[in-house]
Amino acid sequence: MANEAWTVKRILEWTRGYLERKGDEHPRLSAEWLISDVTGLSRVQIYMNFDKPLTPSKLDAMHDAVVRRGRGEPLQYVTGEMPFRHIVLHCERGVLIPRPETEVLVDAALEGVDAATLTFPAILGEVPEPAQDKAADENAEGASPFGDVSAEKGEALVEEGAKPAAPAEPPVLVEPGCRVLEIGTGTGCIALSIASERPGTRVVATDLSPQAVALATRNRDALGLEHAVTVVEGDLASAVDPELMGTFAVLVSNPPYIPSAVVPTLPQEVIGYEPGLALDGGEDGLDVFRRILELAPRALLPGGMLCCELFEDNVGTAAELVRAQSGWASADVREDLTHRPRVLVAVREE
Repeated sequence: MANEAWTVKRILEWTRGYLERKGDEHPRLSAEWLISDVTGLSRVQIYMNFDKPLTPSKLDAMHDAVVRRGRGEPLQYVTGEMPFRHIVLHCERGVLIPRPETEVLVDAALEGVDAATLTFPAILGEVPEPAQDKAADENAEGASPFGDVSAEKGEALVEEGAKPAAPAEPPVLVEPGCRVLEIGTGTGCIALSIASERPGTRVVATDLSPQAVALATRNRDALGLEHAVTVVEGDLASAVDPELMGTFAVLVSNPPYIPSAVVPTLPQEVIGYEPGLALDGGEDGLDVFRRILELAPRALLPGGMLCCELFEDNVGTAAELVRAQSGWASADVREDLTHRPRVLVAVREE
């Protein structure tokens, strides 16, 4: 047995048992994920290559990964990546790991994008049709050199010595699509999902953390979305071009929202590895949300949408704060994938 090769099957079973003893809630899934990362095999290919032995270098890499996972380090930090909706993101310690619940937040933001796209000319300005000359239409082949021949006989068509009318200013062309502002982008999961799923949308993503800004930028570039997403470092919208304020169809955020007293009760896998800056939302968890709510009327277009992921125990309070502020047409709370109240969706009056 000592000389038995460490095949994919053998390492899978050993890793599953080891992680189960270490208290991993999903030991087999974790084992599959680690093997997939080390070997490059998909989860399906793992089961098609049970007899394939691991090379010494891959065994060393697997050993390091299993030890880190056994200590409670999140899989996303161990493997350095995380699938989210239709994209795969790089992850690293110091930046919040995307959660499946946040996919519901993206769904809400996409609704705002779609609504803005359908009413795009009304919201962002129409390109006027060029003026039509009725007489030219009616007598296109024999246009009169004297101007409007429909004028009454003897009526002065052009005053003698008068200067010809200046040509009309060319219409301002509005770039197709709509603009989205994301506050607290982290890995960029929300901004990059919106940009990839709704081509033509322009997203400005901000974060206070230089590390998060750098990571979101790398994820953006890896996905080829440089043309669609701008990542800037700053508090809320402080680094956003002032000329863009008031032009956003959607303001979306997954801010710190855990009440301070609740943070110490979170799993060690969370509070031991993920940044407290991205978790602690103050006494009631709404410190950052209140600031976003104050900002929203200046950032959004008429009819624009505010979408925020919040704590199940404070999202209802957040909705009441919106309703108490003038200028909002609606404020609703939506459930996450586990049917807990999670996402606030509010729409500005038009």
